[in-house]
Amino acid sequence: MQFTLPTAQLFIPDGLAEEEALARTTHMAISAHQDDLEIMAAHGILHCFQRPNRWFTGVVVTNGAGSPRDDLYKDYTDEQMREVRIKEQKKAAVVGEYAAQALLDYPSAAVKDANNPGPVHDLTQLLRLARPEVVYTHNLADKHDTHVGVAVRVIQAIRSLPADQRPQRLYGCEVWRDLDWLLDEDKVALDVSAHPNLQAALLGVFDSQICGGKRYDLATLGRRRAHATYHASHAVDVSEGLTFAMDLTPLIEDLQRDITAFVVEHIERFAQDVRQRIAKFV
Repeated sequence: MQFTLPTAQLFIPDGLAEEEALARTTHMAISAHQDDLEIMAAHGILHCFQRPNRWFTGVVVTNGAGSPRDDLYKDYTDEQMREVRIKEQKKAAVVGEYAAQALLDYPSAAVKDANNPGPVHDLTQLLRLARPEVVYTHNLADKHDTHVGVAVRVIQAIRSLPADQRPQRLYGCEVWRDLDWLLDEDKVALDVSAHPNLQAALLGVFDSQICGGKRYDLATLGRRRAHATYHASHAVDVSEGLTFAMDLTPLIEDLQRDITAFVVEHIERFAQDVRQRIAKFV
């Protein structure tokens, strides 16, 4: 792999050659930060775990140097934090038995810069070699700028590929904004009931974030359990964990579809549903 930055890495947990490791990929997740994959793309990880014909590849676009820190890590420099987070992400790739883990090592500013071709170039290269059937990334209504920037770069990279090389599905997933507000017909409910021990282990690997003052492990597992219960108001629970996604596939099927308008349409449908529900009683 010839990435844009010389510090970028492609880690193969089982030591297979790079091209062979990527070629076996069926599910890929592309996130902004280390641990975002394990928060938002558990469905893909679980779907591939211990399945010889399904393989998950993770891609982290930024270097994580600016993450908050406390306790053991409170005096770490940005460079030390970057090294810790790389190590943690590689540990997660081993625990989850990923096909490959790419660490593109960009500063957040590079992802948010529409004039920087590097992230799209690297993502296009990975997608072309891996040819995943399903791609998970951040949802376009997320409240974290870097997350939205990554989602847009993913869409741009996929759009640059020939139609027969694009994934069949593209899902925008939850991290910094839940997607329970989406109308049920706009919502993709992904069952993540399996292997709760593995889910906990994957989240627990990121000690620099948990010990650093953010209980992402408890919050993420709690959100999955809550979604499973609150998803349907008039039915018993049919799963023990759910994550929600926005189906972004139309944006890679119709290359002229406006990205902003696509998301606004979802918001407007939600607003109309609220208006109509209240109107029935006033």
